[in-house]
Amino acid sequence: MDSRLPKLLYLAMAVFAGIYFSTLHAKLPAMVATHFSANGTPGNWQPKGGLLGIFVLMTAIPAVLVFGVPAIIKALPPSLVNLPNKAYWLSEERAAGTQEFLGAWFGWFGCAVYLMILFAWNYAMQANLHPGERPSAETMSWMVRGFAVFTVVWVARIPWHFARKASSSKA
Repeated sequence: MDSRLPKLLYLAMAVFAGIYFSTLHAKLPAMVATHFSANGTPGNWQPKGGLLGIFVLMTAIPAVLVFGVPAIIKALPPSLVNLPNKAYWLSEERAAGTQEFLGAWFGWFGCAVYLMILFAWNYAMQANLHPGERPSAETMSWMVRGFAVFTVVWVARIPWHFARKASSSKA
């Protein structure tokens, strides 16, 4: 699995999001709603000037998943990496492939996290730009549910992948 594609996708999303949200920022009111209840009612407000810092932070968090965690795993000694069948997967002949798989795995997961953040961020922007016609809270609820299912499947894939490959090689 190639980790370059999710890294490029993340960078493209970050550039697009930066351009898109900077164009919306100028149109926002001085005070913006930043937290919403499950039915879409605003609960917290802040000056719009603080949004840039929050956006940078919300972009940096998935960047750690996409770029940081794979680099940390690569730098760690095998004794500190927790994987099923670790001796097999981190052996000299398989370590590079395992690290590439994990890099791609974290890359795709980071992209999914960032996409969820961008949907939530856009929801907040649209709610502030059109307070009389807020976006559907139901749509956001479905996004959260979809992300939860994705997360469960994606997390379950790690032990399945490493257990399955190791057992099939013994035959």
